[in-house]
Amino acid sequence: MKYLFAIILLAGIFVYPAFAQEDKNPSLIIETLEIPSDEFNTVLREAPIRVLDDIHAVSWQVTIDNNLLYANPLGNAVLRLYDQENRDEFIEVGMGPQPDNKFWVAVQTPKEGYVVVHRDLDRGWYPEAKSIISFTDRAGLTVNNGARIVVTNLDIGEFAVHSYSVHGMEGSTDPPAVSSGSMIIEFLSGDPAKNVFALFPFYVAAGMGVIVAILFLTKKRS
Repeated sequence: MKYLFAIILLAGIFVYPAFAQEDKNPSLIIETLEIPSDEFNTVLREAPIRVLDDIHAVSWQVTIDNNLLYANPLGNAVLRLYDQENRDEFIEVGMGPQPDNKFWVAVQTPKEGYVVVHRDLDRGWYPEAKSIISFTDRAGLTVNNGARIVVTNLDIGEFAVHSYSVHGMEGSTDPPAVSSGSMIIEFLSGDPAKNVFALFPFYVAAGMGVIVAILFLTKKRS
């Protein structure tokens, strides 16, 4: 396994520069947000929908680094990504508190309505690893919880991320869901047709993230 990790690392270092001489992909967009804990201490109906600086379309990836400290065993950290054309169409990722680490993925489309496409009530996400949501117009939606792929190539039609919201409380009289920390969200998007190799280092980074998580969990269990 250690040799596999080294091969991937070397691929990112030596293969990409060979293509870096080409014109960079003009559609490549990177955007990072750090969402503080207090923004999760609200109910869904009161959660503001915040517009991103850029629209992420065609091919995009969202990486979630959850560093929140939960204050309520019934609290959650829920992220919704909204489509550019229709705010009623969204992708939802929910992450519950330790030690259960509940994790779910839901989508809402005009045709199907709100549907939970994946749910884990135990060990659904891993604080040591990042969860990744990825989408392409051709391949659909894929979600990795930091250790394994839990949603694969789900067809949700076209989806361009335009805005987001977060919440964590079920009812307005509930105690706060989280007490401190933050959730870091990184958006990466582009059109591979304009230069497929411009996105190569991010594919390598995503693969390395999964391998690191597997190595960590394997070592922890042993």
